[in-house]
Amino acid sequence: MKKQILFIALTLLLTLKGFSQIAFEKGYVITENNQKTECLVENLDWKNNPTSFRYRLSEDSPIINADLKTVKEFSVTGQKKFIRSSVNIDRSTKDLQTMTTEKNPVFHLETLFLQVLMEGNASLYLYDDSTVRRFFYKVNNAEIKQLVYKTYLASGDNENAKYYTDQIAKNNYFREQLYLDLKCDNIQQNEYETLTYAKNALMRIFAKYNKCTNSEFVDLEVKEKKDLFNLTVRPRYNNSSLTMESSNFEDMNFDFGGKSSFSLGIEAEFILPFNKDRWSIIVEPTYQYYKSEQTIQSSQVVGGTLDGKVDYKSIELPIGIRRYFFINKNVKIFANGSVIVDFSNNSTATVTRADGSELNKLDIKSGINLGFGLGAKFMDKFSAEIRFQTPRGIVSDNSSWNSSYQTTSLIVGYSFF
Repeated sequence: MKKQILFIALTLLLTLKGFSQIAFEKGYVITENNQKTECLVENLDWKNNPTSFRYRLSEDSPIINADLKTVKEFSVTGQKKFIRSSVNIDRSTKDLQTMTTEKNPVFHLETLFLQVLMEGNASLYLYDDSTVRRFFYKVNNAEIKQLVYKTYLASGDNENAKYYTDQIAKNNYFREQLYLDLKCDNIQQNEYETLTYAKNALMRIFAKYNKCTNSEFVDLEVKEKKDLFNLTVRPRYNNSSLTMESSNFEDMNFDFGGKSSFSLGIEAEFILPFNKDRWSIIVEPTYQYYKSEQTIQSSQVVGGTLDGKVDYKSIELPIGIRRYFFINKNVKIFANGSVIVDFSNNSTATVTRADGSELNKLDIKSGINLGFGLGAKFMDKFSAEIRFQTPRGIVSDNSSWNSSYQTTSLIVGYSFF
């Protein structure tokens, strides 16, 4: 059975490799010579601003690599748009360990792809590279400038200031920038004073200003409502094996063999809202059990035989990350890896002599191991997965015994929301 499962897993892995390409979608590029070309852009649903990307002129044409040196602007139609701009950017950190007492921003001129959030008389842009998150703006035909927001240490005299959050101050100069540049009758002064350095808050005030100035404006922030949570019931067929050996006696080794069982898990999946929903976090409490016995010959006891019995029941809690690879609209393949925390329940392993007297009674207290799975999902409802678990010890509290418990599972699932 394990060989068959391994064959299926390898087949899935090869299929996954063949279909792992992210889709090219309708869009355009504007090249260095200001030529706008309708094309197909590889849509990575960028979480961070890119420095390069790929596109092709048609479905069958070669892939073209593009970057800041060759492209001024590009877009995926109806989704994201980026423009190239040389801007002064402050990269001051929010990390307490490296934060300084300097209140004012420290600007450096850089050429970046800025994501366009809104275009109009007043335009708003975003730059995010996972280390810094900065907003930029432009009014009419003026240059693009950073909206200034900076955290800094309020006291340079206190050498321990960085360890106390009440010593952190904020430079909110972006409020004054917008008060001066986006002044309009329908925006009250207190709206600037309480404005937060956050995308939704900034977009609201930019929209309000554009309406006030009768500007035609385009909100380019995608507000598509996505289903970012799945709950799936997942019955499974398990093939589990267990070995136990005593470190005190050379010939006291049990191999309880492979045992088949059926169990049930409930998986909660949280889709991460970037990269076209290709990453998710999974948590899956699962009931499992293993029951077996074996008689071995041993010269260490009177009677020459020992009987080993295992009755192991537990709740496994895999916590992991999953990566999807889309084949078409209705089919996607996935791979996942998990850390599995196991909680045993009234589980024991006993070793008895030939006359029935007890030699050892071990409480099963298992620990942590890893799980790796390959699978496919159909129509966002039905799924199948093959999962392999690394060995884990189940009698770790007893220093005179070593054990190895391992499971391979064939899992099916139905997502009811």
